[in-house]
Amino acid sequence: MRLQHILIPAALVSLVAASAYSEETDRYRLEKSDNGYVRMDTQTGAMSICEERSGQLVCKMAADERAAFQDEVDRLQTSMKAMDERVTKLENSLSARLESKLPSEEDFNKTMSYMERFVRGFMGIVKDMDKDNGGGAQLNSQKT
Repeated sequence: MRLQHILIPAALVSLVAASAYSEETDRYRLEKSDNGYVRMDTQTGAMSICEERSGQLVCKMAADERAAFQDEVDRLQTSMKAMDERVTKLENSLSARLESKLPSEEDFNKTMSYMERFVRGFMGIVKDMDKDNGGGAQLNSQKT
């Protein structure tokens, strides 16, 4: 009984592998031409020109496919260059805007001086009110 559990999955796996191999080998079709071979991809329709060199088959894309491929590469390179220029321009304008909105060191120190004077004045008022109310002990006892 256990042998069946092992043999059936193994047979299924081998059938799937054979089917995938068969599809891959049937994908390309070679035809003899005057100066070599023409290889056609039966799934995409792409054609390549092949010739035998040192016992190996060397294939190159057909001229019209190569031109279309090169046109697409050129288009993508132009598009990438335009995007790079745009990103650089945006980054530069953003950093310039951020730098122009930051206060100078002098402005920062002046603002801190105003804040320090404000806080000291406020604390002085609080101390005066505390003295007028008879001290902090009376306030604390009322809160509890």
